[in-house]
Order: sequence, then C-alpha cells, then structure tokens
Amino acid sequence: MALRQCSFDLPTQLHPQVVTAVEQLSTSTGTESRGVIYTRVEVVDFILDLVGYTDDKPLWQFRLLEPSFGEGDFLLPALKRLLVSWRRLSKSGDIVGDLGSAIRAVELHGDTFLSTRSSVVSMLTDEGISSASAEDLADRWLTLGDFLLTPLEGEFDFVVGNPPYVRQEMIPPPLLAEYRSRFETMYDRADLYIPFIERSLAALMPDGALSFICADRWMKNRYGGPLRKLISERYHLKIYVDMVGTPAFHSEVSAYPAITVITREKPGATRIARQPSIDRDALADLAAELVGQQVPKDSATVRELHRVTCGAEPWLLECSDQMALIRRLESEFPTLEQVGCKVGIGVATGADKVFIGDYEALDVEPDRKIPLATTRDIQSGEVCWRGLGVINPFADEGGLVNLEHYPRLRRYLEERRAVIESRHCVQKSPANWYKTIDRITPALALVPKLLIPDIKGEAHIVYEEGKLYPHHNLYYVTSEEWDIRALQAVLLSEVTLLFIATYSTKMRGGFLRFQAQYLRRLRLPRWDTVPSILRSKLIEAATTRDLQACNQASFALYNLTGEEQTALGVEGE
Repeated sequence: MALRQCSFDLPTQLHPQVVTAVEQLSTSTGTESRGVIYTRVEVVDFILDLVGYTDDKPLWQFRLLEPSFGEGDFLLPALKRLLVSWRRLSKSGDIVGDLGSAIRAVELHGDTFLSTRSSVVSMLTDEGISSASAEDLADRWLTLGDFLLTPLEGEFDFVVGNPPYVRQEMIPPPLLAEYRSRFETMYDRADLYIPFIERSLAALMPDGALSFICADRWMKNRYGGPLRKLISERYHLKIYVDMVGTPAFHSEVSAYPAITVITREKPGATRIARQPSIDRDALADLAAELVGQQVPKDSATVRELHRVTCGAEPWLLECSDQMALIRRLESEFPTLEQVGCKVGIGVATGADKVFIGDYEALDVEPDRKIPLATTRDIQSGEVCWRGLGVINPFADEGGLVNLEHYPRLRRYLEERRAVIESRHCVQKSPANWYKTIDRITPALALVPKLLIPDIKGEAHIVYEEGKLYPHHNLYYVTSEEWDIRALQAVLLSEVTLLFIATYSTKMRGGFLRFQAQYLRRLRLPRWDTVPSILRSKLIEAATTRDLQACNQASFALYNLTGEEQTALGVEGE
C-alpha cells in the first residue's frame, strides 16, 4: 500500500497551516523532530502485565489504545496476546467481527506507518489468518494521523506506549498553537509527551489503566504542574517504576525514564519499585508483586507510599523516613525567601562572545563593564576570578544607555553589530538591538552572595564577598536577614541535599539540578530565632569549609533526632 493511498485522519475544521504542519512532520526524516526512541520487548511485556493486558482474559472484549505505535514495539506484542486470548477463550470463528474494535493504534510518520502495517499483516497471515481478513483488521486497527488531533471513538480499557520525546521548538508554530488551544497541560516548556498523557487519560473508561514509559522530569518540574494537578484530582497514580540506569530502550537516552500506571479510579496508595533488572522472568515476578492484592511486608523490591499526588505539587517518591523529615521541616519552618533570602540566576546575554571577554581588554567606558563570575571561577569551592567581565548596556534609571554618550561602547558594539542582531531576541525588538537578554543590575555585583552551579552531584555552594556579577550558568542567593556565611553552612548540609534530591529532576550520571525552583523549596528558621552560639558554629563551619561541622550545626538548627539523621544517611548522635 503506498502512502498516497492513505489519508490523514484529521478534523475537517483544522486551519490549512495546521494541516500542512502535520503533513510535514509525517514525511520528516529526522528522528529528533519525531521523538523516536524504541522500547525493548521485555519492558513492553512488563508494561502489558502491569495494566492487566494478559491473555488469560477475553482481550477481544476490551479496547486497547496505542497513541504512537512507531515500528510496533508495543503494538505487535499486544496483538500476539490478543490472538492467543481469542483462540483460547472464544467460541466464535468471526475473527474480524470479534477483533475489529479491540485495537486502536495511531502513527504520524507515513513511512513508519506503512512499514508497521506491513508487519501487522505479515504477523496475522503467519498466524494462519487469510490475507483479506489480515488487511481488513489492519485497516480497522491502524490510523495514520496526529494522535493529538485525530478523532477517537469511544473510551478504552488500556492505553500503553512510549510517547514521543519532542521539544516545543521542534513543533511548527501553527501546530503548537493548535495543541495549546486543545490541552490545558501544554504549559510553559512542556515536551510533547505531556499532552499525549492528558489525551490518553481522557480516553480511559472508568477503571481503565494507562501505562507509559517516558521521561520522569514532568513529575517534579514546573511544566508538569498542570498535568500533576489533573492526575491528583481525577485519577490514581497506582504504580511508579524508576527505570533510571536500566537498558530499557534499544538506544541510550539522556532523559531519566520511568514507568507509570495511572488509572481512572479513586486515588489511593502508590506502589513503587526501582531500577529493575531487564530480564523477562525478573520483570514478570516484579509485575506480579506490583499488581498483587497486598505488598508482602518483607518485600525487598516493592513498597507503598500514600498521598504521593497533591495538586500541582511535585511527586515525592523517595523513602518514607526521608519524606517524613521533609514534611516535618515544611510544616515547621518558612521557606528560604520568606526569611529574607533571594534566589536568582546570573545574566544571559545571547551573545557571550560579544558581551563577555577579558575585563581589562574590553574597550568600553569603565562604568559599562562589570567583573563576571563563571562556573570555572568557583570550581575549587572558593572564588578564583579568571579576569572576565560583562558589558552592561543598561542605564541605572532604566532602559538602554544612549550610545551617543558612550563613544567607546558604541564603536565596540557597532563593530560586532551583525553578531548581536542575529540573536532571536533582536527580531522581536530591533530598536533595542544591543540589549542583553537579561537586564544587568550593577548593584548585585557589590552584594555578598552564594554562587551555585546548576548541575552538580553534590552541594557546591561558594561564598562571593561582593565583587563579581554572576554568569547565567550560576544561581545566586542573597539575604537581607541571614548572615550569608551561616546560610552557606546550611546550604552545604545534608538537609539541603535531601531537599534538592527530593524535588530536583536528575540528569545522566546521577547529577542534580540546583535550580531556583528547587532552592526556593528549602526551609529555614528566622535568623532572629537562631541562638548566638549556633550562629557562630554555622559561620565557622562555612568559613573553614568543614562539611561535617556544617552538618552538625544544621542538624541542631532543625532539631533533628537521631532517627532523622539516620534517614539522611548520617549516624545519629
């Protein structure tokens, strides 16, 4: 069957630009624009077991949806189970009539659609089904279209798959606007799998189950908030399996994957397993434990957590002792910013090669450049400035400086105008062609602050006395109330690391994101309530960079019990 013989299943009222965008994606050859990642069959069988799509049931009486079937990683194993079930349990000989509505599978990419359709027909004929019936079933089951736009009839008992990993910048603007108008969870910088999950959940019938394997970052970060809220209010996060570090796919991925089972039923406890062995028998045993009536008290692989979902709040899926500590601190202490601290990120220029250079060599007026701190300046844990500076095009009273008043700055910028104007931000505001992406406030350089790199395996909190302006790959913390050195001791402690590890999305290699959204979740007592002796201990611990002393002083600050210290991995005293 040629692609030209297939037609897209799209709503008739779509704007022509949207239809054109869908057709372009359907013929795209780039795997990045399509979000292609293929799942190992052992993992597929595990997911089918988790949702209960097993051949001991009359599967032809149920409906299964696969929103992005690709090369059939999920579709073909599901079909095999469907055929085994029908032959074992059905007394009817009408295979097309019985199975015709049991599967609905959608694929956007035209060549992939045709290839997998051929595989489906071949599998059916190999099973002794006539060519005519095989072709008929394939036509009933498979749809060429965009899952987020394709009409769906009725509801489904099961939804399974590996939704596409596509960043928003890869989606044509008219199509992205259409998605945003349809899906409430298409928020902020949400990847495409977010609306895939929303639409799939909406397609579930009561007691139906969805299980996807996809990146886990939406479970904690900003853009996942609306989807978490939706699930908290209408669904049950039944199972969560951390797949970090497992060879779940046929190729290596930078995202940290997880398997979730979400059901359309009353919320309850969540069963959790971590990093299972990708072995067919081991996964079958784990699935049986995860879906069993009760989790054995002595289980070494499965545990239950209650109240994992709570509105738009990040999902906390760590051990119960650590969660109890987090919850106590959150109930007893205000947030970092509520006690007079400020969290921010350094300057992004959009053209670092122009705006950043050797401070002394930057040929602009002295008040138009500021010494700059970068991650390389703080690698040792202390500031060791390498001499870079950043050009400041902003006037103190607001807006950009008048270049007529700064001839050296004007000459410097005009010589590099082509590079500066090539930035995306300039296309939106050509008159402000020489502004940096972020406004620069020189007073920040003069304030003592803590500098924190975005990605680290452990807390890396560096004191800067008030001479440098932070670069965009550094977060900073200032304080109007807390002594900045005492604050450094707390941020270097295991308590802070627990908060970051709990709320942060992890990167490859186990690195954590020390981003502002996670730093703002830290809890602190008010400075005026901290005894003077403890203040001195905190300041001394940070000044000497004694991490054990930072821990002990911070434990006293939060009144941690011996059990709570043990939960942090530190022996209680």
